[in-house]
Amino acid sequence: MSRIADHLANYAAYHRDGRNVATHMLGIPLIVLAIQLLLARPVLLDDPAPVTPALAVSAMAVWYYLWLDLRLGLVMAVLLSLGVVLTEAVAAAFPASRTVLAVGVFVVGWVLQFIGHWFEGRKPAFFDELVSLLIGPLFIVAEVLFALGLFPALKQAVAQRAAAQPPARRQAA
Repeated sequence: MSRIADHLANYAAYHRDGRNVATHMLGIPLIVLAIQLLLARPVLLDDPAPVTPALAVSAMAVWYYLWLDLRLGLVMAVLLSLGVVLTEAVAAAFPASRTVLAVGVFVVGWVLQFIGHWFEGRKPAFFDELVSLLIGPLFIVAEVLFALGLFPALKQAVAQRAAAQPPARRQAA
């Protein structure tokens, strides 16, 4: 559990303000879906099922999540699979406007992220660690699962490790 707890705790240390977490609850899924939509074309193989860059990138992310934690990795596999199915359907239905829609959703997601970090008074975690770009979606899913009362030992380990990290400092404007 230490590998996943360490990553989630490091990310949590950058996300202590509830308003920041709230903006991330919407912003991160929007960013993930936008990326999947951007990568939903071209279809590389079409038989027996469509294989797209979105599927390939999502599968690589799932392998990483499974390596970190089997249970959370399986949850992420389901969620990312649903995202691939949804975005491939959108890409097929709106081929001419897919890119514009994806870029718009991507920008909205990032605007929400930066608004949250303005509340937090701390730069985003990925400025210090690029792996945080992969941990963000996992953090959001873990927070929802923790709120549902699931994974209490992991929740406690993350909270203890995050509390041991230095608090955020408001950066000079």
